[in-house]
Amino acid sequence: MPHPYVLLSAAVSLDGFLDDTGPERLLLSGPADFDRVDEVRASSDAILVGAGTIRSDNPRLLVNSAERRAARVAAGRPAYPLKVTVSGSGDLDPDAQFWHTGGEKIVYTTDEGAVRATEVLRGPAVDVVATGAELDWRAVLEHLHDVRGVRRLMVEGGGRVHTQLMGQGLADELQLAVAPLFVGQAEAPRLFGPGGYPPGRMRLVETRAVGDVVLIRYVPTAPGTGALASAADRHWLGVACELAALCPPSRTAFSVGAVVVAADGTELARGHSREGGDPVAHAEEAALAKIAAGDPRLASATVYSSLEPCARRASRPAPCARLILDAGVRRVVTAWREPDTFVAGADGNGLLVAAGADVVVLPEFEERATAPNRHLLGAA
Repeated sequence: MPHPYVLLSAAVSLDGFLDDTGPERLLLSGPADFDRVDEVRASSDAILVGAGTIRSDNPRLLVNSAERRAARVAAGRPAYPLKVTVSGSGDLDPDAQFWHTGGEKIVYTTDEGAVRATEVLRGPAVDVVATGAELDWRAVLEHLHDVRGVRRLMVEGGGRVHTQLMGQGLADELQLAVAPLFVGQAEAPRLFGPGGYPPGRMRLVETRAVGDVVLIRYVPTAPGTGALASAADRHWLGVACELAALCPPSRTAFSVGAVVVAADGTELARGHSREGGDPVAHAEEAALAKIAAGDPRLASATVYSSLEPCARRASRPAPCARLILDAGVRRVVTAWREPDTFVAGADGNGLLVAAGADVVVLPEFEERATAPNRHLLGAA
């Protein structure tokens, strides 16, 4: 199911701490970075913190700039983003500033926690949503997207929330402000705790000085596993859709883009339909041809294709679904099922699944994938 774009935002000391052990909140950022955070908040549909952060920091989570609030209203949005918290127990302080400032609020909790949260939050108008016996992050993100219309979610902590979202492959971006000081207290809270994180290196997209802190922005690159989509899967499928737009136009074949990515997030190859002037080249075929046969990384790689890999083709003996299987790949992420425009009853995904491959379809990318093919769909 579609999720919001999840942005993790945090400030840390040079030795990786979110705070010290003193009674007052350690201010790691300066005025320039606080203003940057306010700008990010104003650009977001919702801001999320864990219940532990509400207990320890008592945050308001407001857009402080009157100009930014006015711009939101002028754009038809509420002055303040939706405020979100998660609590497995539902044990929340009804007097916290979180509930009494800003706009709408929502709590995600367990079935048992919902009973407790409803009892303690009798005063503030808060939407309480249970995700089952356990707190389910995917259910939280799906509800925010589908029911509350959230497309961009800013997550401001704490460390446990950041750890869970990053460990489950649900964070699309990490914005990290590194402050020029040390904490040096082993018992102080850290940004990330122990966990099963995605493998490989993240991709650096920006560094810049903001006052005396350094802003670092990273995005994940390691594909998901099995049938569950990760934030990196969405990134790579977006790249495949961009490649589809590069295809030479055709009246007799679809425009498709494909990327092959190793389990650690290394891009192995990319390709697009009719690449290199070959009028019958398919995207997956073009990408796989650039990788040495027997490359051991293929067994755990993922192929991203803007269109379902073909199961039958007239131009060459082997369809793309078969080429993927023969290469040893057993995971495919795609945006769009092949229509009957050229081949009736095409079912490349079915061929892949029958051979033991995992196929993930992300329909939220269908519009982007079909865009360079609208002339063919209109004639179908």
